[in-house]
Amino acid sequence: MADAADYAGGPALESQPASVDVAIVGAGVIGLAIAWRLAAAGLAVALFERDAAGAGATGAATGMLAAATELEPGGEDLLALALESQRLWLPFRGELENETSIDLDYRDEGTLTVALGRDEVARLRFRHELQTRAGLSVRWLDGAAARALEPALRPAVTAGIFCADDHQVDPRRLVPALRRAVAARGAKLIEGVAVHSLDIAGGQVTGVVTPEGVCRAATVILANGAWAGTRELAGDALALPVRPLKGQALALRANARTGLPAHVVWTEQVHLAPKAGGRLVVGATVEECGFDRSVTAGAVFALLEGARRALPSIEDMEIEAIWTGFRPTSDDDAPILGTCGITGLVLATGHHRNGILLAPGTAQAIHDLVTSGAMTGAASRFGLDRFAGTRGLQHQEKLDAAQR
Repeated sequence: MADAADYAGGPALESQPASVDVAIVGAGVIGLAIAWRLAAAGLAVALFERDAAGAGATGAATGMLAAATELEPGGEDLLALALESQRLWLPFRGELENETSIDLDYRDEGTLTVALGRDEVARLRFRHELQTRAGLSVRWLDGAAARALEPALRPAVTAGIFCADDHQVDPRRLVPALRRAVAARGAKLIEGVAVHSLDIAGGQVTGVVTPEGVCRAATVILANGAWAGTRELAGDALALPVRPLKGQALALRANARTGLPAHVVWTEQVHLAPKAGGRLVVGATVEECGFDRSVTAGAVFALLEGARRALPSIEDMEIEAIWTGFRPTSDDDAPILGTCGITGLVLATGHHRNGILLAPGTAQAIHDLVTSGAMTGAASRFGLDRFAGTRGLQHQEKLDAAQR
């Protein structure tokens, strides 16, 4: 298969259509996956992206498909959605690679979460018990077993959890593949064109407004990630509890002397994801600071020190790149899917740090909603109505804190 770099390029030069069946705002992995599914169903689809496709949270992501590793207390509903989407990933990957001939660098070696020192073992044991109660296929390892699985780990590694079903993919290959698949299905990808507002009349959305005019659409889907909560599209008519949660990450270049870990490795501080070509992605900080794109010395130090605690060989790796991204984070760290109070408007945002994992499941859920009128399965639990009451006040407080 070809490498994704063979298909890299600048923004597409599609002209804005006068009308479509579905207009999608945002061309990250969520918007692209939805467009691919809806176009395959025979609908006329246009995606509008203010930047280049995948330039937001998708391009900054590590690409982990880690339903078990990401489990948090109280996250049973989100786990159900994550597992549904995780099961869809293999057919999603197969179909996408077959249609585009782009290798996604899908890796199924599994994910290893480790404790460094005895102080972290109790917290790791709690995580393992949580995963076990949820019925997940995970395996507890003592320090020797964890280091046998990943010999380059520091001797201070005293325990680990191995999640064989938590895989990974490379977003740098996924985006070009989805772009190619969307185009092959006839959907229009309009990059470098911001949607200024939604065209709403009588409580119903009738299209999107851009600098080029109005594109009429029977259905509009908001998949614009962290920007969905800014109210710039619908003003007070739509207040979504979504905010940007900044993350800084970096990539290292391994060499013959250092090698790469065989698995994704998580610690309490960082995660390490090996990629094709000797690349090691180290992520990611969690910062409440609005849309601040700056790369900071403190974040880079924390990432490198966190990686070095687990994998001392990084000292001899070259720093290849450093970047920032904005996770689209809702008030409960779970996605917002489905309809809202505006007829014809569909929401697909708030995926936090699981956009890559949840892309196939979200695309299927939104496809079902648009084509048959209802979402099924776990996606139906993630409507906007769960934030009724005091959630809006909590969200505003978080936004205010992030902007200070």
